[in-house]
Amino acid sequence: MLREVASYDWFTILSVICLISIAFAKALHSLRFNDFLMVITNSKYLKIYSRDPKFIDSFDSFLFVNFAISLSIFCYLAFSNIVTPLQFELISFFKLLLLISIILVVKVLLERLIGSLFEIDALMDAYLFQKTTFKNYCGLLLFGFNLILIYGDSSSKFVIFLMLFMIIGIILIGFFTSYKNHQKLLNFNFFYFLLYLCALEIGPYIIVYKVIRDYNP
Repeated sequence: MLREVASYDWFTILSVICLISIAFAKALHSLRFNDFLMVITNSKYLKIYSRDPKFIDSFDSFLFVNFAISLSIFCYLAFSNIVTPLQFELISFFKLLLLISIILVVKVLLERLIGSLFEIDALMDAYLFQKTTFKNYCGLLLFGFNLILIYGDSSSKFVIFLMLFMIIGIILIGFFTSYKNHQKLLNFNFFYFLLYLCALEIGPYIIVYKVIRDYNP
C-alpha cells in the first residue's frame, strides 16, 4: 500500500519540505543549531537561549514545520501498520496535518494565556521553551525514521516501536528537566499541575488518536 506511486510521491514532497525547513533553521542559526543538537546531553542550549524568549522565533518556527509534518507522517505510517491499513488520501492526510498543527499552536496559546492570568509569565515562558525544544528535537528524529519507513521497510513494526520508545524517552527527559527546575513551585501546586497535565498534555493526543481511529478510508 505504501508503495503506491501517489502516496510515495507525496511523502517524498513532504519530506523535502521538512528537509528545507531544517536547512533554513541551520543556515540562519548555525551556532544555535549545533547547540540544539546536544540538548539531550548538555544543558548549555537551555541555559543560553531561554534567557530571551520570543513569541515568534524563526529558529523554532522552521523546526515546528518539520515537527508537525514529520509527526503527521509518522502517525499515518504507525497507525496504518499497527492498527489497520489505510488507503492514502491526500485530503485526509492534510486534515490530519491541520489537526495536529492546530492542537500544537492552540496548546501554546492557552498555556501563555494561563501564564498571563496567573501572572507567571516568566515561569511559563521558560517551561514552554524547554518543552518546545524537546519537541523539535523529536521532530528531527521523526524525520530520520520516516525516511527509513518510506524508503526502506515501510512495514517494519520494530522501527515504529523503537521511534515511539525514543519519543517517550525524550519527552520524559524534557518533563523531568522542567520539573527539576521548578520543583518547589510545582510541589506547592501539585493538584493544579496534575489537572494541567490531563487537560493540556494528555488530552490533545487522545483527541488526535480518536480522530485517526475513526477515519474510514
